[in-house]
Amino acid sequence: MSQNPPRPPRRARLPEGVRGALHVLEGALTRRHPAPPPPRDGGAAAEASLVVASYNIHRCIGVDRRFDPVRVAAVIEELGADIVALQEADRRFGHRVGLLDLSAIERRTGLMHVPISQTPGGHGWRGNALLVRGGAATLTRRVTLPGAEPRGALIVELALPQGPLRVVTAHLGLLRRHRALQAAHILAELQDAAPMPMLLMGDLNEWRPGVASSLAPLAPLFGPFGPPLPSFPSRKPFLALDRILAHPHGLITAAHVHDSPLARQASDHLPLTARIVLASALSEAA
Repeated sequence: MSQNPPRPPRRARLPEGVRGALHVLEGALTRRHPAPPPPRDGGAAAEASLVVASYNIHRCIGVDRRFDPVRVAAVIEELGADIVALQEADRRFGHRVGLLDLSAIERRTGLMHVPISQTPGGHGWRGNALLVRGGAATLTRRVTLPGAEPRGALIVELALPQGPLRVVTAHLGLLRRHRALQAAHILAELQDAAPMPMLLMGDLNEWRPGVASSLAPLAPLFGPFGPPLPSFPSRKPFLALDRILAHPHGLITAAHVHDSPLARQASDHLPLTARIVLASALSEAA
């Protein structure tokens, strides 16, 4: 490009290569959507599908630097999702307690928290948490990821009315070499898992496409990756740091960036949403 891209809001330093990423993502900006997938209409097609979401809530600190968990909860309600993967849902330092009023969220949305934290009052593991409506967790695993930062992933198997689903939610590191190690570690953790449809959702901190991407180790299971959807920074997103990946690939029928006025304020990331259909994916995943 002929000029340097604008610097993103204050965040850990981005490695070199952002200019190239901007060039690759230039066309992807047009794929941003102002709304989540259409709401359920009560028909058979709607009953067979699920809306899933991934959202880095930035410890409930908005772009105005205000700590406001009620605002974040309102964005979660806007999503209309059946499954929500959250990142940065616990305090980062000291006693890692959760930051949201989960009971209030359940009352307003029907989303129930999957209990997995080792810390009393915590929401998840290494900041990762999972909310589910209309299903039950049959298996939960905490995964410690390699690297200099305390990063982790959750592996949760769900029994849903539409069928079984494995959800992996993760927040990968800031350094490319660590992200590649973490991606390979996640793949190894899933290698011997029972076959079933699967999602990997989270802030994967990677915007590069193709072989240059630190997510390349995930391609054997989750590839080919869909088009990048810029979600960061929330006010003027140009980096596709957040992802929803699927196995089998056809599990996802639509994906969007949830770009509402409230979402632009509540966190430095915009949420991603996707619509999935389990019925057709079950035989393919077996």
